[in-house]
Amino acid sequence: MKTVRIFTDGSSIGNPGPGGWCAILSYGDRTKILRGGAEMTTNNKMELTAPIEALKALKTPCKVELYSDSSYVVKGVNEWLKGWRKKNFDKVKNPDLWKAYLEASKEHLVRAVWVRGHSGHEENERCDQIARGEAELRKR
Repeated sequence: MKTVRIFTDGSSIGNPGPGGWCAILSYGDRTKILRGGAEMTTNNKMELTAPIEALKALKTPCKVELYSDSSYVVKGVNEWLKGWRKKNFDKVKNPDLWKAYLEASKEHLVRAVWVRGHSGHEENERCDQIARGEAELRKR
């Protein structure tokens, strides 16, 4: 099983407001950038949409190192998701997205890693710039 590194970020202008997301997939010397957004959304929705879309883009089962500056995403993936499933996502924000994450991740072994935002981490900075750009496009 190959190991893929995925770097993600999400952004919104206002919360809620126009938003954008970005994911950079890295395997060996190959890199792929995915991006998108929504007209009216929240920062957490965009932070979670990025890994969902990245995982959906993988063609075969992979070990995934998922890097995010979002504690919501990292703790959700690594700690909270198991309990949320047991209680059928009762009183969980964004249950539709967490269910989409479960579907997108089911064939993969995912380990989420928190990185400090705006600290010079190259891929995180690039994701942040692209996600903000996607949000700006939707603001106009």
